[in-house]
Order: sequence, then C-alpha cells, then structure tokens
Amino acid sequence: MEFERADQRKKIERFIQKMPSLSTTVGKVLEICSRTDASPNELNKVISLDPVLTGQVLKLINSAYYSLMNKITSLTRAITMLGMNTVKNMALSTAIIQSVAGSNKSKALPTTRFWVHSIGVGVSAKLLAIARGVPIQEREEFFIAGLLHDIGKVPFGDEYSQVLSIAGQEQRPLVDVEREFLGIDHQEVGELIAAKWKLSRAMTSCIGYHHDIELAEEDDRSLVAIVALANLYVNIHDIGFAGDLFPEYANADMLLSFAGLEWSDFTAISSKVEEEIQKAQIFLQV
Repeated sequence: MEFERADQRKKIERFIQKMPSLSTTVGKVLEICSRTDASPNELNKVISLDPVLTGQVLKLINSAYYSLMNKITSLTRAITMLGMNTVKNMALSTAIIQSVAGSNKSKALPTTRFWVHSIGVGVSAKLLAIARGVPIQEREEFFIAGLLHDIGKVPFGDEYSQVLSIAGQEQRPLVDVEREFLGIDHQEVGELIAAKWKLSRAMTSCIGYHHDIELAEEDDRSLVAIVALANLYVNIHDIGFAGDLFPEYANADMLLSFAGLEWSDFTAISSKVEEEIQKAQIFLQV
C-alpha cells in the first residue's frame, strides 16, 4: 500500500475532530431522555426552542414511514402518540445525517448507495425487532442503530478504494482488510465518532461491535446481533453499497442465537423490506 497505517489513523482522527458536533438542542434532548424522571413536557420545551428541528420532526411524523391516520401538527401530540424515545431518535437521526452530509471523503463509497445500504440495515433491524417481540416504544432504537452502524466509513479517504479492491480480490471480510492495511477498522472509527457525539452505550456498541459481537457488553448483545443480522441481510440482497462484497454467512447461527431469532424470522422480512426502505427515504430528505 502507498500509505502508512499510522498516518492514516492520524488523518482519520483529524477528520473526526473537524466534524461538527451535534447541536445544543440535540444534546439537551439526549440528556433529558437519558433520565428516568424526564417528562414529555421537558422534551417538548427543548425541541420547541429549535424551529428547524421542530419542523423536521413533524415532517417525519407525518410521512409514510409512520403511516399515521391523521396529520399531527403539534409536537406535544407527537410526543404523546409516539413516545419520548421515538421523538428523541427522530431528532438524533436527522441531526447526524445532516452533520455527515457531504462529509464522505471517499469516491469508493458513493453517498447515495451508502445511505441506501444504511437505511436498508435500519429498516431490516426494526423488522427483526418486531419479529423478536420488542415493545413498540423501543423499536425505533433498532432502526437508528442500523442507520448509523457504518458511520465509521465516512472518514475514509480515496485510499479506501484499494482496501475494497483487496477485499474483493482475496474474498476477505472488509473489516479484516481495513485493520491490516489501514491500522484501524470502521468499527473503531465509528466509536470515535460516537464518543464525539456522546451517543448511548448501546448505540455505540452497535457501531463498534457489529462485526465482533462477542466484544459487546452482554446487555447490548441482542441489539448488536439484530443490527448485524440486518447488515447480513442487506449485503446478501445487494441493497445499496457499503463495501462488503462477501457477507459473513459463517456468523449467522451465532447472531440468530444472540438475537433470540430463528432462520424463518430472518427470511420472513423479505416481503416488507423494500416497501419500508421507500418509506424511510424521508430521513434523507428532512
């Protein structure tokens, strides 16, 4: 390779340092929702102070993604209907997508196809969560975790094309080639970004361990496993592109076990994935 691994790590760290932080409003939203005694009224007050974010959240709520019967014009009503966790994740996802919009350094990962892949993983993770019987108020966490799982690939530069080429020629997992030739993989890069944005431990685990689930905290493994399964599904079906040309089939049984799912659950989502991806495109348009 034409570049030194140490230099590559420094470049990535500098890139992350220059990435915009999440807005003060989103930071307050995350802080409020992390408290067990937080009230919907507190969340409403914070988001309402940011007209742009309020508009984005209401646009998402009234999109086909949520398929509500009646139009919602009040943030208070939205929080009451969908719950604090769902509204928090709406605010978080829109803020993060906007923060990284146009930040993708590498021509190796076309932006549109990268986000189609990411949305596909988010949608698939949510469908698998439904199959698992996850309560409705917690399902959006799976979508957001899937949406953000590959965020660590954003800082890679054009040298990433060489990594993709080697992984393809040698038919090796992309994460292994990243470690060998870059000295860092997209999971570790993603953890650095998650730390900058002060994301939750569970969300950080999905970003940092979706290829190494056994390293995740035990309490987070079910969520991480479902995201990893969703990633496997999307790679098998060539939905978008994030560089993984050779899905890691060998891990499937282990992932299903950690996720508490069966093969039939994994295959059953195929009838809904495409439709849900189309609905979820709204997250890229707010």
